[in-house]
Amino acid sequence: MIANRQPRIMKVKSPLRRTILLGVCVWGIATTAPAGGTPARFEFSEVHMGVPIKIALYTAGAEAANRAAKAVYARFAELNKLMSDYDPESELSRLSRSAPHTAAIPVSEPLWQVLNDSRKLADETGGAFDVTVGPMVRLWRRARRSGELPSENRIREAQAAVGRQFMKLSATGRGVQLTRPKMQLDLGGIAIGYAVDEGLSILAQLGITSAMIDASGDIGASDPPPNTPGWRIGLVPLGRDALSNSYLLLENAAVSTSGDAFQFVEIGGNRYSHIVDPKTGYGLQGPCSVTVVAPDCTTADSLATAVCVLGPKAGLEFVDRQPHVAALYLRGGDGKPEIHQSRRWKDLSFESN
Repeated sequence: MIANRQPRIMKVKSPLRRTILLGVCVWGIATTAPAGGTPARFEFSEVHMGVPIKIALYTAGAEAANRAAKAVYARFAELNKLMSDYDPESELSRLSRSAPHTAAIPVSEPLWQVLNDSRKLADETGGAFDVTVGPMVRLWRRARRSGELPSENRIREAQAAVGRQFMKLSATGRGVQLTRPKMQLDLGGIAIGYAVDEGLSILAQLGITSAMIDASGDIGASDPPPNTPGWRIGLVPLGRDALSNSYLLLENAAVSTSGDAFQFVEIGGNRYSHIVDPKTGYGLQGPCSVTVVAPDCTTADSLATAVCVLGPKAGLEFVDRQPHVAALYLRGGDGKPEIHQSRRWKDLSFESN
């Protein structure tokens, strides 16, 4: 699951001071290219996969920058047609709708890769990360709209269609077999991270080696901007309205935050996250937030979700067993969250305002 590429981990320049990564990037004004071919900063923003996708890159001319951004956004659009569970005509939706399968169904290479990575992480985490959780996720989407808890009967019905053992993968022909009725796959915890990695790969192929892609908090970066130690990613306290007070310096690595700061519902005095525990069928009770720094965004995105479900002790122990990965887990409210860090978190590089 974890890539072999190692992010550059530097010494801490300032203390974290009870903050979390929320994926807030520092965006400046787009620059026009100077004479002489000196790289300049260009910025782009479009909505894909249901979230704003921001690109910052350095190159010598506007034409090259525009061509690169267009290629990245085209790839995001392609992947959305493969992996969206909102689009009824996506490859993923059609695969789910045709369950149960009597034989493996061939799928595209990107969908196969994401499902294969997902299954490996599901096995490694004992099912804490499980893309077959779609039936439960839909119950909690409805609960957030209605303000009413799903009934026990509906949760039990959903549980009958959830389980990593019900998704069988065959490397021969990239086949996928869903063995239970009413199965629904949900790639919300990994697909955007994969798309960020694909976008950075496209930029590298086009000769752009200094770039960052921010997909609403799933962030991947290549080489830092010219004459800087790294891309500055804002660190903010737990909560949706907080302001940055220090920054992570990121280069050739990725960072992702999962939690309930923006997607939750309060019912009967309890707060339920949009992240669902596959074992119980209930949204996690928070508030909580997990930030993961990893060699690639596929890993950071999926691990952030998995650690949320595992909890601070088991989750950070799992992170410590992964090469080149660091994580921060915050839980609680009232301005005094519990703070849990993996061993490598202290080795990251931070700057204060």
